[in-house]
Amino acid sequence: MDDDSPQVRWERRTEVALALASLVFLASYAALVLGHGLPAAALDACLAAMVAAWALFGVDYAVRWRLSGQRLRFVRTHWLDTLVLVLPLLRPLRVVKVYEAVQRRHGQPRLALYARVVFYAGLSVTLIGFAGALAVYQVEHTAPHATILTFGDSVWWACSTLATVGYGDVTPVTPLGRVIAVGLMGCGLALLGAVTGSFSSWLLQVFTREGDERPPGS
Repeated sequence: MDDDSPQVRWERRTEVALALASLVFLASYAALVLGHGLPAAALDACLAAMVAAWALFGVDYAVRWRLSGQRLRFVRTHWLDTLVLVLPLLRPLRVVKVYEAVQRRHGQPRLALYARVVFYAGLSVTLIGFAGALAVYQVEHTAPHATILTFGDSVWWACSTLATVGYGDVTPVTPLGRVIAVGLMGCGLALLGAVTGSFSSWLLQVFTREGDERPPGS
């Protein structure tokens, strides 16, 4: 994509604002799910903030689709953006992209490739795990025969699921909760594979470099 295209310029101008809106959406959702003792006015404000942020995401998607000139091909080639629009709890992952863009824009030294993979994977796990724990707690804690009764139970379940451990002491019992579980399992496997692959590549480079530095015949 041309760096001077209208779509790229739009993304540069809106990336920080959209990342902040993503965090506002997540914080508002957390307040709605966990803030049982909050006044009705505060809960209404959180709901309004969520709707406003979601509307902003929709406007951004529509503008980028229009500027791309790709029509339906934009939806196919940007399937992840489409998924995130439908599931806005994943939007806070934009913070990872914005962090990289801000460092690049200011010319600041960035971490080495392998360190960035580990850092971004850790940040992604934290955001996805928190969002998943909120969603599962919302649909599970009042369900009949539920084992996830507190938010602490939900966080424990999310951690074990993302780590691909799955102790089975607490498990979702609702259909929606199990769908969320499948998504978390997929994210955990993908992130674990990225970190493992990056670490393995780094080890191979280190061993190769050490082999090249040995004196001939040693």
